[in-house]
Amino acid sequence: MTTIIENAHVVTVSGDEHPGGHLVIEGDRITAVGAGPAPEAAGADRIDGTGCLATPGLVNAHHHLYQWASQGLATDNTLFEWLTTLYKPWSKMDAEVVAGAASAGLGWLAMSGCATSSDHHYLFPRGRGDLFAAEIEAAAELGIRFQPCRGSMDRGESQGGLPPDEVVEDLDTILTETAAAIDRYHDPSPGSMLRISVAPCSPFSVTRDLLVRSAELAREKGVRLHTHLAETLDEEEHTSEQFGMTPAEYMDSIGWLGPDVWLAHCVHLHDTDIKRLAETGTGTAHCPSSNARLGAGIARVSHLLEAGATVGMGVDGSASAEFVPLAGEIRQALYMQRARYGPDALTARQALEMATLGGARCLGRDDEIGTLEPGKLADVALWRVDGFHAAVDDPVVAFAFGGTPPLERLLVGGRTIVAAGTLVSVPQDVIGRRGADAHRRLMRLAEEVL
Repeated sequence: MTTIIENAHVVTVSGDEHPGGHLVIEGDRITAVGAGPAPEAAGADRIDGTGCLATPGLVNAHHHLYQWASQGLATDNTLFEWLTTLYKPWSKMDAEVVAGAASAGLGWLAMSGCATSSDHHYLFPRGRGDLFAAEIEAAAELGIRFQPCRGSMDRGESQGGLPPDEVVEDLDTILTETAAAIDRYHDPSPGSMLRISVAPCSPFSVTRDLLVRSAELAREKGVRLHTHLAETLDEEEHTSEQFGMTPAEYMDSIGWLGPDVWLAHCVHLHDTDIKRLAETGTGTAHCPSSNARLGAGIARVSHLLEAGATVGMGVDGSASAEFVPLAGEIRQALYMQRARYGPDALTARQALEMATLGGARCLGRDDEIGTLEPGKLADVALWRVDGFHAAVDDPVVAFAFGGTPPLERLLVGGRTIVAAGTLVSVPQDVIGRRGADAHRRLMRLAEEVL
């Protein structure tokens, strides 16, 4: 089937912009991008993009979908305080909670232009069902491109870690279950809708053995590595006391920096850390709203970009960034960098690139997504920049600087997921109820520990 988007301001993110331009899509791939009227194509589905900005579908490089069910808790705490409070209810979640939370979380992301999302799921309470399968099924139903990370924690309080012992797994179980998840779900084929990554949680919740063995497993299986890093000063103090190094130095010392690795947050980096991330091709997922909500600080994104490092955008879990839309993180990142480093610290187009091509690079998929070019997958977001937004001549500035314009259309692999701001792949009201039910269920399950 041929789909044509015409009369839109097309931002390829690969360097070209086409006011009044067009895109031609055959099946799940873009076959042509250019200025002016679209070519004739008999029987094509033509989408009029007049008054719209066409961008690549956004890429969410870091998330915790299960946290949709625990929003609005520990609202005035630091990260460590927030975690120690929420580990308790999280220890009671089951597959039903995760299914509803993932459904709502992914639906919310899609409604903010997200075509591809990662997820970092690192808690697996015993006897609670197949939590990893639950979120994969939710993504498949919605039709969003998905890259869940099989996370893990094996370093509880009794071993000097932060999480309580009842929420961690043993090393052998983690490695066995992670390998099984890769074997069962990972699809490395072109156009894949589902890929798996390996993601021990953080230096303060996992052992050195788990980090080393996980990296060995991921590289043996040919999948990517992910973890949290340098999110707070508390983490740096913890890592310094335990290992005598900064978080980035510690990860570097055990072979955890490289082009197959991306790290979440990276708020507190030293100059030498930034240089090393750039040298090794290690990616960073920037989560500005979550970092602000928890008072963690502002990541040195402009310095990372200046050094040539890969930087993507992430929403982070809904429990630390309540109802934050991925598109809104573009504005948040833009303004926070400027507030700290000056008005030329980050441009609108750089922020958009972080949320598209930067995220694609973090996930190892920049050969197929993240830009609008012939041969790339047809993951396209169409934003209305007419009406009030037309008061700004530059549609990219209108998109990035103010309130996010309405999402007219989201295509994932050429298939419409959102139309006129409404989910169409799954009924939107159904998605919303699932998320609310997941929250109520988790709160009931957790009553004994709250």
